[in-house]
Amino acid sequence: MALYGLEDGCEPEIHPDAYVHPDAVLIGRVILGAYASVWPGTVIRADDNTIRIGERSSIQDGAVLHCTTDHPTTVGNDCTVGHNAHLEGCTLNDASLAGSGSVILHGAVVSSGALVGANALVPGGKIIPENAMALGVPAKIREDAHSVELNLLNAANYVERIERYRVALRRIR
Repeated sequence: MALYGLEDGCEPEIHPDAYVHPDAVLIGRVILGAYASVWPGTVIRADDNTIRIGERSSIQDGAVLHCTTDHPTTVGNDCTVGHNAHLEGCTLNDASLAGSGSVILHGAVVSSGALVGANALVPGGKIIPENAMALGVPAKIREDAHSVELNLLNAANYVERIERYRVALRRIR
């Protein structure tokens, strides 16, 4: 893993039970909770503010997380950030899911149990209600259309992968 600090105090804080793949990059004020996981090709750059990733949350392959001076990026507990998702200055509350290729921008909030669909665009300032689905470009909301249990199952799946990767991952060439 590539960990980079900037000035004093502007460096990643990784809980000992978190997992960061060797091909991920973390820069600046990135805070990872217990059993959080960051997968290959992910870039998390917290140079202007803080990026906090809660316990048991997974940041999957190729995701990009950034923040702005005015907007930190916060991923709650038991969240899934899908492959190639882009989060910038937004909040994902507990047990929410950002689908593969989704983009969630400045000041947007994905409430607990909500799902942002694959390739959806959540514009700045938009609030996705609890247990809703946000689909399309720009995202349209379908309230009470999603079950938080599916988000929790996905989060648990990635927590289970951590130990396998810690024990068995080895570079072949």
